[in-house]
Amino acid sequence: MTDRADARRAAGAAAMPAAFSAARVGAMVLRYSYLLRSSWPRILDLIYWPAVQMLMWGFLQLYIAENSGFFARAGGTFIGAVLLWDVLFRGQLGFSISFLEEMWSRNLANIMMSPLRPAEFVAALMIMSLIRLAIGLVPVTLLAIAFFGFNLYGLGLALVAFFVNLILTSWAVGIFTSGLLLRYGLGAENMAWTIMFIFLPLTCVYYPVSALPDWLQVIAWMLPPTYVFEGMRALLIDKVFHAGLMAQALALNAVFFAAGVFAFLAFLRSARRIGSLLHTGE
Repeated sequence: MTDRADARRAAGAAAMPAAFSAARVGAMVLRYSYLLRSSWPRILDLIYWPAVQMLMWGFLQLYIAENSGFFARAGGTFIGAVLLWDVLFRGQLGFSISFLEEMWSRNLANIMMSPLRPAEFVAALMIMSLIRLAIGLVPVTLLAIAFFGFNLYGLGLALVAFFVNLILTSWAVGIFTSGLLLRYGLGAENMAWTIMFIFLPLTCVYYPVSALPDWLQVIAWMLPPTYVFEGMRALLIDKVFHAGLMAQALALNAVFFAAGVFAFLAFLRSARRIGSLLHTGE
């Protein structure tokens, strides 16, 4: 009797999935890669908008540089702001679109009932966010060099600090948005496309924090990307890298990321409780 009980326990332990499986994460990344590779409009869309924005602001900067001494001194800040904004915006969008792919194909319930754990699902979405971002941004940075002589990679190690902080914010927002979609279905889809634009005026992408009213400056300094864009302007205009700003942004990102994960898990529990995973329509 004891032997049979031990055998059942051993069989049950063998059937349980691993706590975290890199193979399952890789399988999800492979699935999204196939979706991306099989649709050239998806790939074109990743490159199109960053290229349009970079060209528009780049030509505007050339005009201002020729007609204003101040903006001539601030050379590169507009193009730099556009490219870093795309890291923030495209990072979140790449995360959310990969999640939406499951909802559009009505595959979300299958994924949630599979051995795939939420942490593995989120890890796969993060990797796809980086892949989508690289496809869209790398060609545009090369265009910026060719058209305007602005080399984003010339920022050196500072670029790593900027990138890490911006991508962490984009993931935090993407995780929160995915939780909303889990709970409220495709009726909340617009949030995936528009939520990041709330950050555009408040994080001072194209102007310094001092341009905001005093009460808005308090809110701006509560957002991690604000420190990145202020640091970018200081580096390009004054040739000074403020490591303290990046450390503050990283601390705020830890809070944002933890809050995003907490919200996602809370939305997931709520969705399972009310059965909305099986009804992901409008």
